[in-house]
Amino acid sequence: MSKKIYVGNLSFDTSESGLRDCFAQHGEVHSVSIVMDRETGRSRGFAFVEMDPGSAEAAISALDGVDLDGRNLKVNEAKPRENRGGGGGGGGGRDRW
Repeated sequence: MSKKIYVGNLSFDTSESGLRDCFAQHGEVHSVSIVMDRETGRSRGFAFVEMDPGSAEAAISALDGVDLDGRNLKVNEAKPRENRGGGGGGGGGRDRW
């Protein structure tokens, strides 16, 4: 079982391999995923890292606030994704009576 870690305030220059190397100092990294903007293809400035629970806690404690590529990282346990619903929306127009 692995624990998902949120990593925010990333530099646009930070790579997945650089982030993996940073977290690997605290234990085995299962996955690294930098979230990219669909339209521009650039980083959105945050990522998710998965590690074993003990290693994840150590990494969170050690890396929160640490400078990486000129930015102070914001590192904490990822929260479950909210269901933002789907579907379209009506326009809220007038009734046609």
